[in-house]
Amino acid sequence: MSIFLKTLLIFVGLVLTGILVLGFALTMAYPNLPELDAITSYRPKMPMRVYSSDNMLIAEFGEERRNVVHFSEIPEVMKKAVLAIEDDRFYEHGGVDYIGITRAALNNVTSGNKQGASTITQQVARNFFLSTEQTVKRKVYEILLAWKIEQNLTKNQILEIYMNQIYLGQRAYGFSSAAQIYFGKSLKDVTVAEAAMLAGLPKAPSAYNPVANPKRAAVRQQYILQRMKQLGYITEAQFEAAKTEKLHIKTNSAEFGIHAEYVAELARQLVYEQFKEETYTRGLNVYTTITKEEQEAAYTSLRKGVMDYERRHGYRGPEAIIELPRNKEAADELIEKELADHPDSDDILAAMVLDANPTAVRAVLANGEEIQITSTGLTFAAAGLKPNAPANKRIQRGAVIRVMLEGKNWSIIQMPEVQSAFVAANTDDGAIRALVGGFDYNFNKFNHVTQAWRQPGSSFKPFIYSSSLEKGLSPLTIINDAPISFDAGQTGGQAWEPKNYDGKYEGPMSMRKGLTKSKNMISIRILQKVGAKYGQEYTSRFGFLPEKNPPYLTLALGAGAVTPLQMAGAYAVFANGGYKVNPYLISKITDTDGKVLSQARPDTSDDEANRVIDERNAFLMDSMLRDVVRFGTATKALVLKRPDIAGKTGTTNDSIDAWFAGYQAKIVGVAWIGYDQPRNLGNRETGGGLALPIWIGYMQRALRDVPIMERPVPNGIIQAEGDYFYVENPPGSALRNLNSEEVIVE
Repeated sequence: MSIFLKTLLIFVGLVLTGILVLGFALTMAYPNLPELDAITSYRPKMPMRVYSSDNMLIAEFGEERRNVVHFSEIPEVMKKAVLAIEDDRFYEHGGVDYIGITRAALNNVTSGNKQGASTITQQVARNFFLSTEQTVKRKVYEILLAWKIEQNLTKNQILEIYMNQIYLGQRAYGFSSAAQIYFGKSLKDVTVAEAAMLAGLPKAPSAYNPVANPKRAAVRQQYILQRMKQLGYITEAQFEAAKTEKLHIKTNSAEFGIHAEYVAELARQLVYEQFKEETYTRGLNVYTTITKEEQEAAYTSLRKGVMDYERRHGYRGPEAIIELPRNKEAADELIEKELADHPDSDDILAAMVLDANPTAVRAVLANGEEIQITSTGLTFAAAGLKPNAPANKRIQRGAVIRVMLEGKNWSIIQMPEVQSAFVAANTDDGAIRALVGGFDYNFNKFNHVTQAWRQPGSSFKPFIYSSSLEKGLSPLTIINDAPISFDAGQTGGQAWEPKNYDGKYEGPMSMRKGLTKSKNMISIRILQKVGAKYGQEYTSRFGFLPEKNPPYLTLALGAGAVTPLQMAGAYAVFANGGYKVNPYLISKITDTDGKVLSQARPDTSDDEANRVIDERNAFLMDSMLRDVVRFGTATKALVLKRPDIAGKTGTTNDSIDAWFAGYQAKIVGVAWIGYDQPRNLGNRETGGGLALPIWIGYMQRALRDVPIMERPVPNGIIQAEGDYFYVENPPGSALRNLNSEEVIVE
């Protein structure tokens, strides 16, 4: 026998032995493979989702951000993009692509570039059952599991699981979640270009992440588009359009297309109290009471109000100044690093100054776009462009500034230091319609609507006036607007000589006029008459905490502490005819199958058990608060052209807090502005000038389609002498002239 024949027989024998050994190993291993329950009964960890009342997604909370979609709901372009790059022979092989393995092996030998050959089915097997270690044993088990999966599931089922399970960066699992996170849209709406970008993520989510590595992500996207064209998945025209399409990658601040970050976090806290750690994995759907349109109106109005204030109070200078090298490559690297420490705030963008003089500033944004700022765009920061400007305030090369696109022109602006809050609610049940807890949640997570205890100032006066109506006073009771002083025993602190805001005193006037003009002396004399202790007890009916509002005469000027949310609930009492309704945010919570787990049961204004003041009292207060809008400190609200709105401005001592609380019969809204570390807002800054415009901006949208509502005169009220009186206290018997020496005894 020849040497060649002997060698051939030995080789064949070894091959057959190898096949037998492998076959035996596979026969022994296959029965020991794990059950496919994790796949066939697919129940992934599902995040908690928070929605508006009109079903707009507000936020997701959970370790894995995922939105499971059925195969039929995945657009064809998304499927094709994935197949083009991951497994174009998916529908032809049986779980293992031998042709692909051969092609990859040849490529690895000839080119030196490592190329994988795992099919989508193998990836599913690996993701559910195996580790990522590179061993022969793991690969064998992966192949066996792929075969088993193919025998138990259809191709469409396998692809559906893969497209829902795969990790795609930014805590996104599955392509539906990734479409929302990266592009802020539903998976069904992605374009060819966007689908190609998403399809590039499975290989290495960190390396091809369009947020972290936009250039590398774009290169891979272009390659996938080429593959889609080569495979006939898209036409030449689609390819040409897709490769030049400008993608709009979402940042975290605008991730869900609705600015409700404070709402989302408050909802998360409330849900966690009930469901604990299950909050983040059970797939809870939390439906809030806010609406997208009104939430956006509140957000936009608040930011406008704050920025208007900023423009009135001067430029503070750049946020940072660095030494910028002249070498472009070195400068670009330094700019990218520095601007990363100054994140954008919605439309207020960080920019690095490249050149600056008094007539023009050239700067670059974080996305690499160069902009030119000239003319009126420099007005606000003109002081920083002067040659003699202090070094720390001078706008120069290397300065980090803030810019905003106004129309087609850029302007220099600055991030505000002042904070603000706004909340609006239904007056009949307390459902919160809009809530903005601060200027930007990503810069300051403190929720000023629910957590900020601030002095309400003159916006607290209506509750003192309301208490006096139960003690025989009427809107026509004459009270002297004259200076008054108190010793330490009367105030609970030190001697006190209060003054009116404008320092002017007008002598005797009606209680109605005193509220319209927000006269401090009138409010103090009212509380002195009814008694500070009674005033404290009475105001607690509206939801104010007695321990936060001590029974001293300073209470008449709102020297206690309240939150904007409390104020909304309190003013709703005047709006709805005397009922205390508690503002609430969550209407219901369901599981992934839509089963209702929790349903709100709010207090309502049609339940007499919730009545806290006489209907007549609410009517008289509403009448006087309407005069504040018609003739007093809130006349700016007349721009709404509605006779059915009412409210009260509030400015605390030294202009530290500025408020406006107001309502229409069905909607109450409260706006506040102030510094977190209390300080003067400016000598001429008031609630009417600061907070009221925010309220107006919101109400212009909220009341747009709401008919004007006339309030009927309730039973037990009579009209006389041009005003209203309780029937038991007609003009002849009602307290006509307040004598501050006579204190009403309870």
